[in-house]
Amino acid sequence: MRRLLNGIYEGAAWLAGLFMIGILVFVLWSIIIRQMGTNFPGLDAYAGYSMAAAGFLALASTFRKNEHIRVTLVLAALKPRARHYLNLFTLVVAIVLSGALAWFSIKLVMDSYSYHDLSTGEDATPLWIPQLGMAMGCVLFCIAIVDEFISSIKKGHSRTEEEPVSMQT
Repeated sequence: MRRLLNGIYEGAAWLAGLFMIGILVFVLWSIIIRQMGTNFPGLDAYAGYSMAAAGFLALASTFRKNEHIRVTLVLAALKPRARHYLNLFTLVVAIVLSGALAWFSIKLVMDSYSYHDLSTGEDATPLWIPQLGMAMGCVLFCIAIVDEFISSIKKGHSRTEEEPVSMQT
């Protein structure tokens, strides 16, 4: 299961990287076309869609690699056991918040699909297509946080903590 989850997180990170390349391609294409005196509808929107997809798809991998910004001032002042319980509490809060974000992102995609929402630009892209990247990224992020919570309970410490905590009272 660990290899499967890590593979999914890494695959989403690679997909985020491809979307970052997409941003570059769309912006450069837009610049070149404008210099030629012509227009291609939707390039700016596609660059924006790619930016959103890249940001959300990278969340899970970044979290699993412990590269999210953390304020450790309070954690560093605590004893290992208190640090562990505070870390578990913050993971529970993160699960609730990321779960809500994932739920409403999926709902947004489903609503956009059922209402046949189109972008307001000249390209008239069905909005559920670019919203998929956000929804997938939010779901993977929530899974990564749940994964970390379960791992922290099993091991007695998180990857962000230096040493295991004895769970005996």
